[in-house]
Amino acid sequence: MSQKPADPWAQASQAMQNSLSEGWSKAVTSMQSMLGQGGAPKLEFSPQKLEALQREYMAEATRLWNESLQGAPKLPDRRFSGEAWSSNPLATYAAAAYLLNTRAMMGLVDAANTDPKTKARLQFAVEQWAAAAAPSNYLAFNAEAQKKAIDTKGESIAKGVQNLLHDIQQGHVSMTDESLFEVGRNVATTEGQVVYENEFFQLIEYKPLTAKVYERPFLLIPPCINKFYILDLQPTNSFIRYAVSQGQRTFVVSWRNPDASLAQTTWDDYIEDVAIRAIDVVREISGAKQINALGFCVGGTILSNALAVLAARKQKPVAAATFLTTLIDFSDTGVLDVFIDENFVKFREMQFAKGGLMAGKDMASTFSFLRPNDLVWNYVVGNYLKGETPPPFDLLYWNSDSTNLPGPMYAWYLRNTYLENNLIKPGVTQVCGERIDFRKVDIPLYIYASREDHIVPIGGAYGTTQVFPGNKRFVMGASGHIAGVINPPEAKKRSHWIGPANQFPKKVDDWIAKAKEHAGSWWPDWAAWLKSHGGKQIPAPKSYGNRTHRPIEAAPGRYVKAKAH
Repeated sequence: MSQKPADPWAQASQAMQNSLSEGWSKAVTSMQSMLGQGGAPKLEFSPQKLEALQREYMAEATRLWNESLQGAPKLPDRRFSGEAWSSNPLATYAAAAYLLNTRAMMGLVDAANTDPKTKARLQFAVEQWAAAAAPSNYLAFNAEAQKKAIDTKGESIAKGVQNLLHDIQQGHVSMTDESLFEVGRNVATTEGQVVYENEFFQLIEYKPLTAKVYERPFLLIPPCINKFYILDLQPTNSFIRYAVSQGQRTFVVSWRNPDASLAQTTWDDYIEDVAIRAIDVVREISGAKQINALGFCVGGTILSNALAVLAARKQKPVAAATFLTTLIDFSDTGVLDVFIDENFVKFREMQFAKGGLMAGKDMASTFSFLRPNDLVWNYVVGNYLKGETPPPFDLLYWNSDSTNLPGPMYAWYLRNTYLENNLIKPGVTQVCGERIDFRKVDIPLYIYASREDHIVPIGGAYGTTQVFPGNKRFVMGASGHIAGVINPPEAKKRSHWIGPANQFPKKVDDWIAKAKEHAGSWWPDWAAWLKSHGGKQIPAPKSYGNRTHRPIEAAPGRYVKAKAH
């Protein structure tokens, strides 16, 4: 009998399965060796989990192969959703194989038997690899970029090269058309005057928008790792303008962008000469015995330390405080924890032992790579492969306007917060010559957290409710670190959640289980709370500052315009 001819497709399928099986074994070995050298934690896998993952991988690979023979498989990923991908079988298969391999690698991470921190680091590394390895990031595989190059007769490639050279010169990837924005012209435009300055900050007083204001003025302390105008982007979404419109006599700290002259600046300097000094100046200008204050992100951590120092000195110049997406208890720091260990902190302490600056571009890159597809590779593809100019977006302009940090201040902050979580340990940390004890800070607090915040996780922000003894109101907003905060009522977007009054179980999930959802912005709820602590209403001032603190220059001032170098 003659032998039946071999089916070429069956041979190809078998070859593919053999190749996948070999590749799977290599992936496991590679991941085991990744953390098994140089004294790193040993990585092991459950044989049962590995077998189940391999079976699933082989089944998915076979299905993908068969779908590819019948036509382009569907790609549930927006990076590959364009028509050019679906009409190019090779590009579609490459993208589908990439997605399969990414799922497999993440499955291996999930199956790894190791300590939580090692697993988190491994997951972060695989996520970074997956984001960088996407076929959409490379002209040789990106079907859309290839089609555009053909349609434009190479013009898109020439423009992409121009964009690349421009970004190399400016030192960061363009996320928006930065030429269309100017601080003080079309961002940070709320009317006011700088009424005080020292080497660390300028204090801005804003023009009242109401005939009367509350007798206790309102001071905002933004994060020192960014510029304050995230709170004053446009009139329609300006948190600062909203506060002024609610009858608050509003002052804002505008941090100086540190240069070599501030290379020796410490955490104590930021507490004593910025936060506490700003509180004193606002009281001096207004004549009020007490003010209300708000700290946003790291600005909230700084405000908390200032309040603890003042409490240790038996002073109570702040009547009520707001913390927006702030970490004070650093037990839950989310993905940022993957960077922090003793060796990393020691390296920074040695680096800045004699002073220096933590470059703003390095900080910005770190935060961008927490969301690499959205904040890095998306712009690499658009700017360089497709030769596109990103559309104007004020938030992304602000995001690219980085700030330096004084090295000694940064190193102290890393050790006492992220590494050792010393701030919540009564009497352990000394700031400005005083022992920090938040139990002595007994004032009303408004604590806001964003549900999907990847920088200040909801659990970390909620931890503040367990630290202070006074009356507290905790509110959770939808979305992330910035979009959750900058949510004006007129936009009628998103939701916020409020729990039962003064009930704060230890775990945030237990609070969420009893919280009630409310449509729209949390701003009106906060404004009502702040008004209840504002005292009586008095006629709005007709001039800025006072005889001691006279206006220096128009808002937003020159400090915020300085670029990081």
